[in-house]
Amino acid sequence: MTKISDFIGKNARLNVQEAISRAKDKEEYHALLSLTEERALERADAVDRGEITGRLAGVPFVVKDNFLAYGAPTTAASKMLETFNAPLQATAVEKLELEGAICIGKANLDAFAHGGSTENSAFGPTKNAYDKSRVAGGSSGGSAVVTALDIVPFALGSDTGGSIRQPASFNGVIGVKPTYGTVSRYGVVAMASSTDTIGAFATNVADAELVMDIMAGKDDKDMTTLPDFFTPSPAKPSLKVGLIKETMTDDVDPEVKQATLQYIEHLKAAGHTVDEVTLPIVKYALAMYYIIVPAEVSSNLARYDGIRYGHRAGDVRTLAELYGKSRDEGFMTENKRRIMIGSYVLSSGFFDAYYLQAQKARTLLVNEFNKLFENYDVLIGPTTPTPAFGLGENTADPIKMYLADIMTVPASLAGLPAISVPAGNSESGLPIGVQLVGQRRSDATLLALAKSLEEL
Repeated sequence: MTKISDFIGKNARLNVQEAISRAKDKEEYHALLSLTEERALERADAVDRGEITGRLAGVPFVVKDNFLAYGAPTTAASKMLETFNAPLQATAVEKLELEGAICIGKANLDAFAHGGSTENSAFGPTKNAYDKSRVAGGSSGGSAVVTALDIVPFALGSDTGGSIRQPASFNGVIGVKPTYGTVSRYGVVAMASSTDTIGAFATNVADAELVMDIMAGKDDKDMTTLPDFFTPSPAKPSLKVGLIKETMTDDVDPEVKQATLQYIEHLKAAGHTVDEVTLPIVKYALAMYYIIVPAEVSSNLARYDGIRYGHRAGDVRTLAELYGKSRDEGFMTENKRRIMIGSYVLSSGFFDAYYLQAQKARTLLVNEFNKLFENYDVLIGPTTPTPAFGLGENTADPIKMYLADIMTVPASLAGLPAISVPAGNSESGLPIGVQLVGQRRSDATLLALAKSLEEL
């Protein structure tokens, strides 16, 4: 698979042209919503003239289409923003461009990042890189697939409850969700502000580490960002790793469990200690998530009203009709479902019964994680309970779709760093991922551990 190093020091225009050609050749996967061809070639020529330099000079990449970026509309895969052209760029994109990277396109996603399969895109689903009859995962499915298909060596995604890690697992690539606040969210369409994180997909850990190192750091435009703590470091020789018992139940696919156990054997062979640990409250994490996150979704989507920007319905006579019809036409079914759930749990009479209780339970989850990290450096478990499921298999059952996030949601609620790494394939050839979770600000330790095992 392609690496960043394959593009360094080479003709940037050729790099970009070849990446765009690969993207056009793989259109049947529907991983990209648009190409930023004209702007990408202009930047490539500037690199070749020596006007743009940096650690990623001439390296093509793709951004999920909820990142504001120049060269193409930022749609968030929704009809609501179908023609919206960003007046600015996301901080993460700006930082990569300052190092010479070249964005060639915008990747497909579940509309407004609401979903776990990229089937909720207003422009049609993305297909799995290994089996076109199966889902790409979501919501960052397009970014995962362009990386797995070697269209670009890395791509950006956002992760709110597993939206990087789950599609990374389904497509056999590296997917990094950093500690909450590591990378600025400025210029990224908001989903749930207390769990949204910005991360990356790559074909190898070293490239993911480099991209995260460039993007990390304080941003005055995002008050939730942390001071830059991310410093790539060598792997520690002997770590204590905890296998989360609750992620290895009978509900998990046997091949997924077996792949996880094989990865654990690699950990032990590398000199690390692995014990089984328990995290009892994790069984309530999904319930917490689908109270807290829809509440934040309903608040964040209130800005789309057909007035300032975005889709504006025609043939209306009152303000209320304008609001209602614009939102009805601009939002997908899953967007509406989350708005309704969120509005309900925040409403008078239900706020204390649902939202407040979920936040209290979230604190208990954080405390349980902290207690485990008093004795363990890293936690491990499968990234997803199954390999990629079939297109259309879960679309009629929202609860079944939500259960695909059951492994990834806990780390998001606690703001912890997590990485999904390939751990083999099923008998039918579908990728299986294993998730490593660390304590807050231990991102470099996680990446170093994953890299050391990758190099064995």
